[in-house]
Amino acid sequence: MKRHLVSAADLSRDDALLILDTAEELAQLSGRAVKKLPTLRGRTVVNLFFEDSTRTKTSFEVAEKRLSADVINFSAKGSSVSKGESLKDTALTLQAMGADAVVIRHHASGAPARLAQSDWLHGSVINAGDGTHEHPTQALLDAFTMRRHLNAGAGNDLAGRRVTIVGDVLHSRVARSNVHLLTTLGAQVTFVAPPTLLPIGIENWPCEVSYDLDSVLPKTDALMMLRVQRERMNAAFFPTEREYSRRYGMNGIRMAQLPEHAIVMHPGPMVRGMEITAEVADSPRCTVVEQVANGVSVRMAVLYLLLGGAVFADGPADTAPRTDSVENAQ
Repeated sequence: MKRHLVSAADLSRDDALLILDTAEELAQLSGRAVKKLPTLRGRTVVNLFFEDSTRTKTSFEVAEKRLSADVINFSAKGSSVSKGESLKDTALTLQAMGADAVVIRHHASGAPARLAQSDWLHGSVINAGDGTHEHPTQALLDAFTMRRHLNAGAGNDLAGRRVTIVGDVLHSRVARSNVHLLTTLGAQVTFVAPPTLLPIGIENWPCEVSYDLDSVLPKTDALMMLRVQRERMNAAFFPTEREYSRRYGMNGIRMAQLPEHAIVMHPGPMVRGMEITAEVADSPRCTVVEQVANGVSVRMAVLYLLLGGAVFADGPADTAPRTDSVENAQ
């Protein structure tokens, strides 16, 4: 049984489909009067965030509460961490409090893996974003959104679909998790970015690379725009914002070059006028708000499978939550 979700690369195709199909079942709750299941009643989940977050932290908290877990929100600011406490001592403290799972976001790449590999915690570790490394639940909710628009019905992967990811790949944990998961699900991934915003060794990644956005748009099924992460930059990676937007920004003219079925995605937060115009962001083809809603269902599925008795594919896997268990939540 897998106890942790640290990297999208750890997920097999069967693991990923199990999570996505479970999320489809759990998404039924959002339209009901009572949006709770008793699955994690008596379990304690700690949200351990060393970086500021709005969407991810709130999404995990909503998911945990809908599964009836006891939720503890732990922010590094104003805590003992700000006084110099180590990750180990923080983890030992959480273990002493009886944490069954820890959702961690950390500015250092590899921090969730260190926590998962240690004997400091006996519960599950879920990576909510670490440095410029990975963000697996974001990749899962992106795949969930793509599957809903591009493939009808549960059990389908993304085989043959073309996904284009545009922007600051160098600093993006979302891009790294997505290339792992989308490849596992059979999609073809293309990165589009200036050479300065591509990581060293990208030729060894399971993807194609282009510097010309317009040339790849007509054969794209899902287009994902990334934010330029200035807070992680210590040098000039492109001449001006205007030049970047002209070459790599998404606008109405470029949106018209996409196939009719194609969608435009963004992990958020969006910088309107930089990587995406208001015309595109507010278009019905843009799935940004839908991705936020889907994030709750996907994170419920991850928590359900890790803590609710079911496991991923390398153990005696249970199936998605039964419809009658959802009905009983009313």
